[in-house]
Amino acid sequence: MTSKNDTISTLYSALLDRSPAAYGRLVDGPRLEHDAPGFKNLDASVQELLNSDPVSCLYEHIVQGSPYLATLIRRDPLRFHRILTEPADPHFQSLLREVERIERQGSPNLAGLKAVADTARQVKAEGALLIACADIIGTWSLDTITGALTDLADVSLRCAVRHLFRQAVARGEWQPETSDADAPDAASGYFVLAMGKHGARELNYSSDVDLVVLYDRRKHRLADPDRLQRFFVKMTQDLVRFMTDRTPAGYVYRTDLRLRPDPGATQVAMSTDAASHYYESFGQNWERAAFIKARAVAGDIDAGRAFLQGLAPFVWRKYLDYAAIADIHAMKRQIHAHKGFAEIAVSGHNIKLGRGGIREIEFFVQTQQLIAGGRQPDLRGRRTLEMMRALCQRGWVTGRACSELEAAYRFLRQTEHRLQMVNDEQTQTLPVADDGLETFARFAGFADGTAFADVLRRHLANVQKHYGELFEHSSALTANDANLVLAGEDDDP
Repeated sequence: MTSKNDTISTLYSALLDRSPAAYGRLVDGPRLEHDAPGFKNLDASVQELLNSDPVSCLYEHIVQGSPYLATLIRRDPLRFHRILTEPADPHFQSLLREVERIERQGSPNLAGLKAVADTARQVKAEGALLIACADIIGTWSLDTITGALTDLADVSLRCAVRHLFRQAVARGEWQPETSDADAPDAASGYFVLAMGKHGARELNYSSDVDLVVLYDRRKHRLADPDRLQRFFVKMTQDLVRFMTDRTPAGYVYRTDLRLRPDPGATQVAMSTDAASHYYESFGQNWERAAFIKARAVAGDIDAGRAFLQGLAPFVWRKYLDYAAIADIHAMKRQIHAHKGFAEIAVSGHNIKLGRGGIREIEFFVQTQQLIAGGRQPDLRGRRTLEMMRALCQRGWVTGRACSELEAAYRFLRQTEHRLQMVNDEQTQTLPVADDGLETFARFAGFADGTAFADVLRRHLANVQKHYGELFEHSSALTANDANLVLAGEDDDP
């Protein structure tokens, strides 16, 4: 049991006592005092803690498993000291407030926007290291970790959009109501929808953020209404640059806008009228599935929520026709048949797309939501495990399936996070070489690769069993094996 006053350093000391085989020092390993150029400039009391045996064990554990995290520590050992000595929950909240403070106090110009972006990068780096340490030690649950990762993305988007609107006000392009002067984005009609794991507050450790950007023409306060589309397209382009531009401090977030309607033919921001017409006339099943998790995260949140409420009849059909059910079955068959992911494995296995992986659990939940959610509103939630339990309560899922799939989801998501901590890459593939798998297993908190493999195979087998039983008596593939996968990305099998 932990409390809000527990610190990473004290918690790691306790972890060493519980799991010395996984977390103890293997040899007289690396110490921060030899690796960090700024170490000698720190106060003596700071140096003493960073050189203590428990902290040196944690540092060695990170060095062995994650070059990315080790680099964050070496670049700024004082940042590491803050993470070790400040209670994790209030420390994380203070990071979020810092981005908001810089945005609020910054000048409404390019220099002010740069200051917000620089702060967002610094906060993301410190937050990433804090979250990783809390994950390694086990002091934060999966829900807390994915929620914190989502909060980092949300605050960056929210502050960027607000500052871009404040710049537009300063240039005389945007004319907000007097009551909106401090937050000109709040009633602007322009909003950003987070999709997928971001929308569900289930963001992974090194995730892209998938966004759909829309605007309500009726709410604009633009000085020149003829420039409405150009204005919002330019604002969205500036938002993407804010998120993706790389500096020596890194980037804020990789950003993907391809989940918008017909991305090859439409602008990066489009009107709500055009989007609604598209979904009513041409929307596909994968887009219905995508909008299960959609959430308004920046700009005019009320307008975003109103749009999603208006889209509910498209997503949640009261009567799902037989062709749509056959399409859902086709999606499942296609995921099964995709080349390279046919068998359960450990070495080189993709824990997201491979057999028994995360995608199968998400598919298991989302497709049953699509079938039942039209008549049962309590099945319209965004979060995977909450909806798994709701499906169980409704009798759509057995208690055993719910229990085993939930355990597998938590294990696979934690493994996914450890994989992405290694080099801050969006990957879900386990190492191929035996020595790489052994190193990763220890980084994941196991005594050796065999112990990790045994647990992994059990979870993958459970997922494959329950996933294989889903719609097992349904009809054959749809005509011409049409591409109906859930993700909507050209390169996502």
